Amino acid sequence: MPRPDVDQLDEQIERLRGGGTLTENEVKVLCDKAKEILRQESNVQPVSAPVTVCGDIHGQFYDLAELFRIGGQCPESNYLFMGDYVDRGYYSLETVTLLVALKVRFRERITILRGNHESRQITQIVLPVCKLFRLNRIRIHSLLSLPFDRSTYSYGFYDECLRKYGNANVWKHFTDTFDYLPMTAVVADRIFCLHGGLSPSIDTLDHARDLDRVQEVPHEGPMCDLVWSDPDDRCGWGISPRGAGYTFGQDITEQFTHINNLHFIARAHQLVMEGYQWQHNRMVVTVFSAPNYCYRCGNQAAIMEVDDEVEHVDKDQIHDHIKFSQFDPAPRDETWHKSPRTPDYFL
Repeated sequence: MPRPDVDQLDEQIERLRGGGTLTENEVKVLCDKAKEILRQESNVQPVSAPVTVCGDIHGQFYDLAELFRIGGQCPESNYLFMGDYVDRGYYSLETVTLLVALKVRFRERITILRGNHESRQITQIVLPVCKLFRLNRIRIHSLLSLPFDRSTYSYGFYDECLRKYGNANVWKHFTDTFDYLPMTAVVADRIFCLHGGLSPSIDTLDHARDLDRVQEVPHEGPMCDLVWSDPDDRCGWGISPRGAGYTFGQDITEQFTHINNLHFIARAHQLVMEGYQWQHNRMVVTVFSAPNYCYRCGNQAAIMEVDDEVEHVDKDQIHDHIKFSQFDPAPRDETWHKSPRTPDYFL
């Protein structure tokens, strides 16, 4: 990268770390650079250890800053983020802009995957609609046809961009970039990382590699499943209460990890009160990195640190090379955003 570009990116990153924003034109240039980098990455992006694996952030920018304080700043520490950077929190714009800027500046040091919220449709959904989605299992493609008053409820990324820029151009730049985000990653050939969960259409990593990801997340099919599915205590495949993706049991996890010579699966997508939670006999771990989710849930957040010895150990020893760091919300001062309305949907 030419020195002037590096200097400009460094200045922008410092601005963003301080809670600032970029101009509309700076966002366009940044997203164009990010797309060029991301288009070269695989649907199953290889990631070397050591690396710190993170779950949902959901626009909680000051808690993202706390995450970096605990885990180390990028590029001093390597990071893998498993999606859901936007929506629900008050600072989706600041959050996703910083992560994309870090990706452009330090492409080998940070990997950013796609979550179900890195989507044009989901980022335009407002709260009452999402509540209906949870309760009535409405399919994703039906949500935007429902009536709502956008002036009353506005916790989506689309509305935030409208408020902060006066138009939807920045939202479009970022959602176009989301199409290029890798769907999954594999750490040290041992740990399969993704936002949601497994798919009945994907038996091998090669099946995932063959997906055409440069598109809006479809309403169904393997790409949809990777960002929407959840592990379950029941065996086999099940119908997801989310109305998208599937639930999958321990037998499915064991089969997938055995076929692909993996040690375990790391994923995000679900609120867990301690910040991380093992399931399926410690073969699936959920990592959630948004403390006090939606500013009211009272949960801790966590990050998963994978050491540099993990690729040399057997399956029964791998947990000795994984460390979880839990953290609480970042301290707030008098400038902290205050609002009489609180987000109340938990997909």
